[in-house]
Amino acid sequence: MRTLTSPTRRWPRSHRAPVSPRPAENRGPRAAEAKTVPTTEASAEARVRILGIDPGSTVTGFGVLERAGARVQHVAHGTVRQARNASLAERLATLQAALAGLIATHRPDVAVVERVFVAASPRAALVLGHARGVALAAIGSAGLPLHEYAPSQIKRAVTGSGSADKRQVQAMVQHLLALATPPPFDAADALAAALYHGHAGPLAALFARRAPRARGRANRGPRFVVRRK
Repeated sequence: MRTLTSPTRRWPRSHRAPVSPRPAENRGPRAAEAKTVPTTEASAEARVRILGIDPGSTVTGFGVLERAGARVQHVAHGTVRQARNASLAERLATLQAALAGLIATHRPDVAVVERVFVAASPRAALVLGHARGVALAAIGSAGLPLHEYAPSQIKRAVTGSGSADKRQVQAMVQHLLALATPPPFDAADALAAALYHGHAGPLAALFARRAPRARGRANRGPRFVVRRK
């Protein structure tokens, strides 16, 4: 004997029993995420303070910049001068104390120093190497990340020429940072290093990290091609 079933009858919407909404806690994490409103702190641009140092045996230049997104702003610059008639140990001690004071005052997030230096004689190169070592020691003692770039890279990015002289670097740094007066040569070199890191440094570091992996993929072909004019 077959059983006959009647089709389900749909009642008008006005006759249906009201359905209470589910509580918010049972809607899962997706609903909670949808209601989250980003705060001002979360949407604010991250600020990075950059300290550039141009070590010297008698004059050391420094420059402090602050990067917020794509903008780089000038904070401070100047020089640390050591007495020429002082002993090498006294000059290095003066430089170390001055750099430690600068780091404590401006509280940078990262430091930048030129990778190589040029000296007129072997003795000058040795003394300059001592000053550079003191600068690196001050940076390391403060726990700052250190970035080093070749002078030709910095000059090419700031002036358009890797062989630019000090006056060209000085003029372009003054123009790019809208400074009222030209900075001293040593401070201009330090500001140029900080400028390079603020604009091109992260991109250069990215290519440096990808370079070993790109060499490992040589048999499979490159992922991207950099065209040079």
